[in-house]
Amino acid sequence: MKLLLSIHKCDVFMFTWLINARIHGTLTHFCRSVSKTGDGQLYIAAIVLLWMSEGFTSPFLHAILLAFLMERPLYFILKNGFRRNRPEAALKDFRSVITPADQFSFPSGHTSAAFMMATLVGYFIPSLMIPLYCWAALIAFSRVVLGVHFPTDTLMGVVLGVGTAAISLGQIL
Repeated sequence: MKLLLSIHKCDVFMFTWLINARIHGTLTHFCRSVSKTGDGQLYIAAIVLLWMSEGFTSPFLHAILLAFLMERPLYFILKNGFRRNRPEAALKDFRSVITPADQFSFPSGHTSAAFMMATLVGYFIPSLMIPLYCWAALIAFSRVVLGVHFPTDTLMGVVLGVGTAAISLGQIL
């Protein structure tokens, strides 16, 4: 229990430092835009385009579908199992920039899905791996800047996303 309390204290410190940094106000508009790219519409579009161009037998499409079939339930179980309050509920006198879609913060679903897709697309199209990981990292960062996640929420999102992508690739290939 002491370890979790220590992690939470460190998390709150890093979060508070970022939220109070002079550049925070400047970052907010940019982070809103970046965060919206992880809302899910791009993933659906990618799945549809892949299905239309390669058909349902595509290993790439199978990897994405299997990864989402694993990642979304795991995300839901973890989020509702840990029940970690979002910064707005955990910190006195703090208001997030956006209203989150659900109540709990651990892990970050936006981060998890972004890193999962970055890993999968990067595997099949290696030239896109670095830009996609940069995009996924920006999504994670934006969720903290917007005040809906603590840093460790996004860190666990990275682990969940990359992990489910790796398992999916291992099953498909």
